[in-house]
Amino acid sequence: MYSIENDFLKASFMKKGAELTGLYHKQLKLEYMWHGNPLFWSKQSPVLFPVVGGLKDNTYFYNNKPYQLPRHGFAREKDFSVVEQSAAGITFSLRYDEETLLVYPFQFELNIFYSLNKNTLTVGYEVKNLGNDEMYMSIGGHPAFKIPLLDDKYEDYFLEFNARETGNRWPVSSEGLIEKTPDPFFTNDSIIALTKELFLKDALVFKDLLSDTVSLKSANHEHGLDFHFAGFPFMGIWAAENADFVCIEPWCGIADSVATDQQLKNKEGINRVMTGEPFNKKWEVTVY
Repeated sequence: MYSIENDFLKASFMKKGAELTGLYHKQLKLEYMWHGNPLFWSKQSPVLFPVVGGLKDNTYFYNNKPYQLPRHGFAREKDFSVVEQSAAGITFSLRYDEETLLVYPFQFELNIFYSLNKNTLTVGYEVKNLGNDEMYMSIGGHPAFKIPLLDDKYEDYFLEFNARETGNRWPVSSEGLIEKTPDPFFTNDSIIALTKELFLKDALVFKDLLSDTVSLKSANHEHGLDFHFAGFPFMGIWAAENADFVCIEPWCGIADSVATDQQLKNKEGINRVMTGEPFNKKWEVTVY
């Protein structure tokens, strides 16, 4: 286990998946991260790479060759190296190896940066193409935040976006694929009331939200968080059945459509990374 801290926060991590496992407000004596429970969901904040979501038949094609990847890729199961650490910052790194090349034929380096500034945690992703050909990848976050934070109920909490939204929800099929037709969801509003029933049909999946911040709040007290996700074109909101958390998931990528041709180059939301031109994204969470 690794940790960084300042006067406000202590953040904890493990090498497997470079996963954030704790975000504790020292002055408020509040933990904001889900603790992880295999009865519901054992992860806490996996990094999704080199795909986000599921592939049709867990398979994609590149240069006419089939490759298999599990839902959300392999980074979350790999041990990262710690390449830099200070009191309030840490950098984890993962490079391609013989094992990854069997399922993902690209020479990559994935760096994940965590840093603290007052009561804000910044999480940065940097993907480098170490090969000579263009590389295709997706990446995303999957942090699970504890609900309730205090001695109240799950149903007391809600998500509030910083813009009025009018977009749709994209349903997820029983195979984990994105359906062809969206369902109406937002009607020029900014609030999602949280209930355990909300996620019985998998995640709420959104494309191209107008907002760049969503806040987790309670109707009963002032504690919560602001989650900043500018630059991420897709968003998932999810919780395991009857579990006491909500995941706020900023994605540069999305699960396959039910209508996919399974060609990696044609995949919705896929990102091209050229040699010498790193792909960079970041999200931030401010807790209070």
